[in-house]
Amino acid sequence: MAPRLDFSDWWGKDSKEGTPVVVKMENPNYSVLEINGPDSAFRPVEKSRGKNAKQVTWVLLLKAHRAVGCVAWLATVFWALLGTIKKRLIFRQGVAVATEKLGKGKLVLKIIRVFLVASLAILAFEVVAYLKGWRYFESANLHIPRTLDLQGWLHVVYVAWLTFRADYIAPLIQALSQFCVVLFLIQSVDRLILCLGCFWIKYKKIKPRIEVDPFKSDDVEASGYEYPMVLVQIPMCNEREVYEQSISAVCQIDWPKDRILIQVLDDSNDESIQWLIKAEVAKWNQKGVNIIYRHRLIRTGYKAGNLKSAMGCDYVKDYEFVTIFDADFQPNPDFLKLTVPHFKGNPELGLVQARWAFVNKDENLLTRLQNINLCFHFEVEQQVNGTFLNFFGFNGTAGVWRIKALEESGGWLERTTVEDMDIAVRAHLNGWKFIFLNDVKVLCEVPESYEAYRKQQHRWHSGPMQLFRLCLPAIITSKMAFWKKANLIFLFFLLRKLILPFYSFTLFCIILPLTMFVPEAELPMWVICYVPVLMSFLNILPTPKSIPFIVPYLLFENTMSVTKFNAMVSGLFQLGSSYEWVVTKKAGRSSESDLLAAAERDSKTMNQAQICRGASETELELLNQLKEQKEANPTPVKKVNKIYRKELALAFLLLTASVRSLLSAQGVHFYFLLFQGVTFLVVGLDLIGEQIS
Repeated sequence: MAPRLDFSDWWGKDSKEGTPVVVKMENPNYSVLEINGPDSAFRPVEKSRGKNAKQVTWVLLLKAHRAVGCVAWLATVFWALLGTIKKRLIFRQGVAVATEKLGKGKLVLKIIRVFLVASLAILAFEVVAYLKGWRYFESANLHIPRTLDLQGWLHVVYVAWLTFRADYIAPLIQALSQFCVVLFLIQSVDRLILCLGCFWIKYKKIKPRIEVDPFKSDDVEASGYEYPMVLVQIPMCNEREVYEQSISAVCQIDWPKDRILIQVLDDSNDESIQWLIKAEVAKWNQKGVNIIYRHRLIRTGYKAGNLKSAMGCDYVKDYEFVTIFDADFQPNPDFLKLTVPHFKGNPELGLVQARWAFVNKDENLLTRLQNINLCFHFEVEQQVNGTFLNFFGFNGTAGVWRIKALEESGGWLERTTVEDMDIAVRAHLNGWKFIFLNDVKVLCEVPESYEAYRKQQHRWHSGPMQLFRLCLPAIITSKMAFWKKANLIFLFFLLRKLILPFYSFTLFCIILPLTMFVPEAELPMWVICYVPVLMSFLNILPTPKSIPFIVPYLLFENTMSVTKFNAMVSGLFQLGSSYEWVVTKKAGRSSESDLLAAAERDSKTMNQAQICRGASETELELLNQLKEQKEANPTPVKKVNKIYRKELALAFLLLTASVRSLLSAQGVHFYFLLFQGVTFLVVGLDLIGEQIS
């Protein structure tokens, strides 16, 4: 071992008490200087030095004031939550119980209730054992007392429960938890690879580019520019809040009027809404916009049936491309000039998809959390898959299709509730390529209430499982490369549509609370805390401003796994209302530019007869009557909160497990279960969509 050369000890030993040094000068002011040690001049000054008692007192008072303020805020929130529980659960004021149309949904609720009742019984048993001092299972090594040590029949029952738990229950939970952990790690690796692909795209600045002017004509005698024929479709159904702003935005797209046709595909069953939409179409038609109104008498197939009916018109054969915008989407005027040029010189390209942007992303906590998910979906998933695989799921709107690709892929089919994903998969099997434009954004809305968001997520997670059952034989027998088949089956469908909701619900909502009552199957800390936080951080990276919401985001995603798991199972096994389509309720939000444009339009006086020219007198009379009724009798819509029983049952299950974790002094488990249980409680009481400042 090398000797330690520390001369400070020698120095201190020789001059421990200091050596006086005499300095003689001709006119000395000071003649003697005593140095107590070599490092005395270089010692750090104490931080407390120079502070008087009054300053220390003020600092302590300030810290105490902050602590009291934090405690008071927590107490206020807790008291408000208790008041809401009392009002909504006990007195049922202004609430309605969410109905379960699915027989399977009621079955899941019964299973959760069984777990809840069992956990409450076990917790009571554990509390009694804890108070009596029967702490045989505070560690992973079970100590079974001898027969002579048993104290009464209750003690005998408790020891028998410990033995049965260790021999029969724990192995089953351990096997299921290990299986879910493996799925969790596989999905985390997939998420990490997607993020690395996104970083690579940003680092290399990879994106689709237009090299030359795509509209310039080679014919000298022509006007100089050639624009392809584009068909724009706006499917809607009872969209009273958003129809006007959507039609207005689409009609202002910068494209030659003789090269574009706008179809307003109205499936509304409310006649008053039909007349309003007809009047809006007539207004823009009189302004010279090539726009028509279509209404189906037989409304079958939901959105797919609506689009299929519109594509069956004779004049569609004159058009080369079709663009689809849902009723709440507001494209910019340069949308077609940024998307259509990518098709020129690329005959294998079938779809150009634009990104969504949200006008109400800061409306409340629910919209903020949705914005995190959707930004990751577009920024990472869609962009990476579009860049490296030329395939991704069509988002159903804000995209441009080559009509030839639609026709060769079989057109719109009514067999699932995700007709957009269906046509994308069939086009991919036929060899068509897709492009995603992350820089082209189209404004839209996200649901502002939990009820609307829940129904939307049910459709988005049940439909892919329906499609997987129907498309699996076609994928296996297709002539595409093996690695593309593997990507489509294992990554696109199984991993991201089936495995994700399965392990999220099973691992964090069922197994984790059960491990509090079966400590033999306790989950490791990295499964509960470290990896989920890392994955949540990766999800938030596309929206850095949302980093303060990382904890609510993690807890809310686990809460939504109940709805997603429910929808996934119903779609996979064709249970209940897996084919049910509920139109997502919109609020009619507009961007600042839209509001300014609307104000400018309103400032211009316009004759009512000129607006509705081309309409019959009967239609005008009905329209005027509707407007008069609307102005005379404004009906305020009172919000009715709903109680979601599955979420509430899981909330009490998790809170019960958190109490059990206190008995075994498991700090991290307690906080996670407590916060997760409170999140389920907030969602179950329909508080997640409340307004926040």
